Amino acid sequence: MTLQKPWLASYPKGVLPQLDYSGYGSLLDLIDQAFSRFANQPASWCMGKQHAYSEVDHASMQIASYFQSLGLSKGARIGIMLPNIPQYSVTLYAILRAGYVVVSINPMYTPRELQTQLSDSGAEVIVILEHFAKTLQDAMEIADSKNKVLPLRQVVLSSIGEMLGWKGPWVDRFIRTFKKKVPPFQLPAHLKTSTFSEALQSGGKLPYQKPALDLNSIALLQYTGGTTGISKGAVLTHRNLIANILQIEEWLKPIGQVKKIEQWHFLCALPMYHIFALTACGLLGMHLGARIILVPNARDLVNLIGILKEFPEINLFPGVNTLFQALLNNPHFHQLNFSQWALTIGGGMAVHRSVAERWQSLTGTLITEGYGLSETSPVASCNTPLEAEFRGSIGLPLPDTEMVIRDDEGCDLPVGSIGEIYIRGPQVMSGYWQQENETQAVLGADGFFRTGDIGLMDENGYFKIVDRKKDMILVAGFNVYPNEIEGVVAGIDGVIECAAIGIPQTASGEAVKLFVVSDDPNLTVEKIQEVCIRDLAQYKRPVQIEFRESLPKNNVGKILRRVLREESSR
Repeated sequence: MTLQKPWLASYPKGVLPQLDYSGYGSLLDLIDQAFSRFANQPASWCMGKQHAYSEVDHASMQIASYFQSLGLSKGARIGIMLPNIPQYSVTLYAILRAGYVVVSINPMYTPRELQTQLSDSGAEVIVILEHFAKTLQDAMEIADSKNKVLPLRQVVLSSIGEMLGWKGPWVDRFIRTFKKKVPPFQLPAHLKTSTFSEALQSGGKLPYQKPALDLNSIALLQYTGGTTGISKGAVLTHRNLIANILQIEEWLKPIGQVKKIEQWHFLCALPMYHIFALTACGLLGMHLGARIILVPNARDLVNLIGILKEFPEINLFPGVNTLFQALLNNPHFHQLNFSQWALTIGGGMAVHRSVAERWQSLTGTLITEGYGLSETSPVASCNTPLEAEFRGSIGLPLPDTEMVIRDDEGCDLPVGSIGEIYIRGPQVMSGYWQQENETQAVLGADGFFRTGDIGLMDENGYFKIVDRKKDMILVAGFNVYPNEIEGVVAGIDGVIECAAIGIPQTASGEAVKLFVVSDDPNLTVEKIQEVCIRDLAQYKRPVQIEFRESLPKNNVGKILRRVLREESSR
């Protein structure tokens, strides 16, 4: 059966439905091209220090040479456990240029989580901020207690200030001595260690050999967020990442032409270890010659708003709903100059309509919602950046991307039907790292990846997420989707954020429990119930409403419903 693609008729004028990816043999060609084309342009800014593309080129080549001198095996994995500082980009490009595989590691991991990922990935080297060296020490001790031998043999320790120029030593002294942010640590004697600066100096004296890679070579092990279970490493090839970079570039062309953008300025507030920021800022930004404004800690709203004030020329802002909402609730954000803003991209979680409408009213820019997963490099669909108003959809499949809605038996459903979203395209992973059964469970013989997300497609080819399959609540035989409830409650004055989960109830199987964070002392359970009675069918209404000071989130800001379910079951 021929797949119907109604989304193609909704494509903006000038956006090609099919692209040519033959111009690059691997990511190395794309990286080399960017450093050659944009050598004299600013590549990044962080904490007052700016680096040109030529400087990032030189530094990443030095680190690549250093990695190659370590005698690593072909396809060796190297972990990056850093926040958004210049060393992250340099290390990312260096690993790829050396011919090895990037392993993104969440800096907020506990020792147990770090030990699990190091063991699973088989990383032989890790580049880590000194703040987290104690976590690494504890992870090694956990491995020893389990009689597990981790393949890790080389540690490159970095400090915040190492690439901040003359102010770097002062920044490091302040962090270590006055802030006491670096816990004492003692790494095992068998681990060879160096500082990032030592690696730069050493690599500068060593030869570099461009590796023989092709599009099927593994570029990245991107571990899934783990919000629905044990984290798995999505295997992303050079082909996957090149495809997604070029797909997003094509999608941005209309807004670039309308806004007459000569140089992109990306705000990188999301952590680079997350696939959204890694692809959008680390790789796409480089390919476009963008200046990346690095924000080490987006939860520090005072600092973030200060950066936005200092750089009114920022024209692309990738973020998540919770970040947008936090900014909107800060009065200092309302005083900024938004005249040069061109595009705000929302991903990672559903963008609430109330947040999107407030954002557009204040900034004059629409939150263009997109959709993707670690397994899709990540972007699979996106609304056109030329939309006039918030659609509440995840948009149209990108060029060369196919999406279908299927039932529990894997059969295609007609337009307007609710089912599971499946995706096929050149950006879809090759599988999960060393987990063949998990791979077979999500990748079919027809090449479609089953996402676990519930959605529908309308007659114009726009897709809409209804909810995460595992988050769906079954009330008296009816499917209840938390996103719908949260969207209603989020529009109530005084609600900062909220989350809905299912709790066991003998009579109906499950019932809805709602968690609310509010800054209004006069907001009551009764007021929330009144809105729910007005806007939600009876079976969708919360039977329990609990006020909290905060909700559990991952480091990207995505609310962890799984944690709330676990807490409620105790």
